[in-house]
Amino acid sequence: MRRNIVHPGAKSLSYAIREIVQVGYKMRQLGVDITWENIGDPIQKGEKVAPWIRQILHEIVDQEVSWAYCDTAGVPQTREFLASQVNSRGGVQITPDDIIFFNGIGDAVAKVYGFLRREARVIGATPAYSTHSSAEAAHSGYEHLTYDLDPRNNWMPDLDDLRLKVKYNDSIAAILMINPDNPTGTVYPMEVLQEVVKIARDHNLFLIFDEIYTHIVYNGCKTTHLSEFIGDVCGIAMRGISKEYPWPGSRCGWIEVLNRGKDQMFDTYVDSLLASKRLEVCSTTMPQLTIPRVMGDSRYAPHLKQRAATFQARANEAHAALSGIPGVLVNKPSGAFYVTVMFEPGVLSNRQTLPIANPKAKAMVEQITQGVANDFRFVYYLLGATGICVVPLTGFCCRHDGFRITLLECDDARRRWTFDTLAQAMREYLASA
Repeated sequence: MRRNIVHPGAKSLSYAIREIVQVGYKMRQLGVDITWENIGDPIQKGEKVAPWIRQILHEIVDQEVSWAYCDTAGVPQTREFLASQVNSRGGVQITPDDIIFFNGIGDAVAKVYGFLRREARVIGATPAYSTHSSAEAAHSGYEHLTYDLDPRNNWMPDLDDLRLKVKYNDSIAAILMINPDNPTGTVYPMEVLQEVVKIARDHNLFLIFDEIYTHIVYNGCKTTHLSEFIGDVCGIAMRGISKEYPWPGSRCGWIEVLNRGKDQMFDTYVDSLLASKRLEVCSTTMPQLTIPRVMGDSRYAPHLKQRAATFQARANEAHAALSGIPGVLVNKPSGAFYVTVMFEPGVLSNRQTLPIANPKAKAMVEQITQGVANDFRFVYYLLGATGICVVPLTGFCCRHDGFRITLLECDDARRRWTFDTLAQAMREYLASA
């Protein structure tokens, strides 16, 4: 090309959660039976959407309006419903105009970072969820800025680290938190959240809270929304139905804009997000129409409670199976549906292996593990030896070796086999050096 057409951030668009699938597909072609534990799709792992939710969708399909464009910001009655939900919690009050719909949270993430001034940075936690970290890095053309989550303190934020990085880097315009967190499954207590708000207030920043898992909390933790504690700080909360109904294929998410009127520059920035949606006309109509009827139904709260109890039982099951291995640290999750397993520093090496019965798969693993990070090496050997596909922790913009696994498998026997096989594989791998 006579001109360089590549965006400066193009090489930052990495998504380890999906990229490991390409290796899994090749393994499957070689005859390895794959157990997909890489992505948070409840439907693919056997969960059935409640019949009453399906019935609501069937009825909406028969409405002509569900096949049409909707308003750019979203279906008016749905935005009215969601605004009333926010206002009923106390805290910051909003109007329907503060709700903007996107084609899933991934679309919202792309717009929220993409329409920031390039020099304005967003600092997020490490381990980082790849959609956020890649979008922020691609927007800026530099590596994603991060503050530490402490694995020895149940993956709580290192607030001193965050405070100092914000203080001494004036390019930082916003702080990102995912609550409950992906990939760690941590739910942040109110005292931590209030301190993050204070840091944002002290340095005139805005907050971005990804709350896609906000109603999947357990083990004694409580759902807390950004609107309840943000006070007078500007912020954006991201919500969706993919994990709650669950309906990941709906690609239906929205942002709740908080305290828009407190800062003119923030208000102008939000206007640019809506203008970007106008270029696309609108987001999908049909899923939006379900929200008042599903979330407003008396059966919805018990539905959420039952699912939270299910994931609590599985989290306890996973923790019991995977903890207690020398050289391995596993914190019990309290939200979302993931477990992060961390290897202690120095326990992994480039000499460790697992026995792989399939000779073609063995040859492939030996080839692709040349020069890779130590946890990628473990993940590839695990895939070849057992067929279990997990995501390496260093793929989450993280310096710790480890991996993430889901709590989504609905087949009890299959799930127990997966956890037990993982535990045995870790023992064998660590003993192989």
